[in-house]
Amino acid sequence: MGDGSAVPGVPPSAVDVDISAVAWGADRTMSDLETGMWRMEEAEPRLRSPIVAVDVLDRPPDWDRLVRAHEWASHVVPRIRMRVVEPALPLANPVFAVDPEFDLGFHLRRIRLPEPATFDHGLQICRTLATEPFDRARPPWIAMLIEGLDDGRALYMVKTHHSMTDGLGGIQLMALLHSRRAEPTPDKPDRLPPPPEQLTPVSALGKGIGEELARLPGRIGGLIRDAVGAATTATASPVQATKDVLGYANSVRRIATPPATHGSPLLAGRGLGRWFGVVEVGLPELKRAAHAAGCSVNDAYLAALLGGFRRYHTAHGLEVDSIPVGMPVSLRTAADASGGNHFAAGRFAGPAGDLEPAERMRQVRAIVLGLREEPALDVIDLAAPLLSRLPSRALAGWYLSQSSGLDLQASNVAGVPVPVYLAGARIERMFPFGPAPGCAVMATLISHVGTCCIGVNLDTAAVTEPALFMTCLQEGLDEVVALGGPGNGEDDTP
Repeated sequence: MGDGSAVPGVPPSAVDVDISAVAWGADRTMSDLETGMWRMEEAEPRLRSPIVAVDVLDRPPDWDRLVRAHEWASHVVPRIRMRVVEPALPLANPVFAVDPEFDLGFHLRRIRLPEPATFDHGLQICRTLATEPFDRARPPWIAMLIEGLDDGRALYMVKTHHSMTDGLGGIQLMALLHSRRAEPTPDKPDRLPPPPEQLTPVSALGKGIGEELARLPGRIGGLIRDAVGAATTATASPVQATKDVLGYANSVRRIATPPATHGSPLLAGRGLGRWFGVVEVGLPELKRAAHAAGCSVNDAYLAALLGGFRRYHTAHGLEVDSIPVGMPVSLRTAADASGGNHFAAGRFAGPAGDLEPAERMRQVRAIVLGLREEPALDVIDLAAPLLSRLPSRALAGWYLSQSSGLDLQASNVAGVPVPVYLAGARIERMFPFGPAPGCAVMATLISHVGTCCIGVNLDTAAVTEPALFMTCLQEGLDEVVALGGPGNGEDDTP
């Protein structure tokens, strides 16, 4: 799963660094945001939040080597062996603790499809596994190797709970553990597996409260510094201080207010059914299209999705001007530990009307740039300590009221730009499927060795004709890519 050769511009693998310093998921106590994601799905199954990655392999990997690689990974990243322990009272957040009965054979599975089997058949297996709830008494992840595809390829699926990490944290883990060559790495660094832990709910409560008390002086100090700073500013420039307060209050209002558009009646249903689809495009081609309109790859991606929504409505004899869109915005900084969740949720009215693709792209760009500059973008993260203490049913009801009004959630994560391997098999594509808790469609893009791999997670109660929807999405992507014409790839506009 690594080869010892560092690649410029690419995060190091576990064999390139001192593995004793590897700290992915080192924080043992869930954040308030993660606590909310973990608890609310018990009250409302529609809010289950698995993150799924599906690797398309050029051939089946060596199974014994794959098992050994996962065992090694559980040594390097102890979180792989950890279950979630709920405190005896919901006064503290859940704690990750090493599962005293950790069984790799439960988490790593293998299936061979009956012949003839296609990629779509394999994707159906992934979708079925993705919709099954986690065994909450075990570490919240599952991996499965799917063999028997008629073209000789194989699929490798990993499903993790969103409370473990967000998309960027998942990429950090992938970069750490995937190999950069097909051959085995002799004498790769290792360490002993973490010892089992018998953490009880009572112990978890004590640990959580203890950590909260330990963080309290820092939080109070931060509040005092902020208060002193605000008072100093108010004394020196009361007019500017008033403007700042009003500006933040208005930003909170904009962030908290639902997008200025209603959800489409065509996509109004919400349920437990899920359907996975994929589309892909070359990264240079998408860059050229974005550059032609003076926009970024993310702008081109969102414009393509919105164009697909418009075509789907047109196919049903309906017109649509805009749809409510949600977009996670990363809050990660260089100082943040790897793993975990560090993002904010932005919402806006996505232009889905009959626009030229370049104009739609420019409108998207203006909206997204404005959203990223909102002072109160992290307001939900700031409110998370209060929200996570709500009864699970109340929290789930609040979240569902926010997310069910969204027709689309879209995420874009930079992947690994160099070839990587899994137990000897080359990873040709890596399709991400983000959770769709309450929204109609969740689309996620990861760039993988020059290809933009887009995984689409559909709520089948909302999108009742998934195959037609995917055709419309492909046409929306083709429409945007055509802007770039033929030529060499160009750098992305920031």
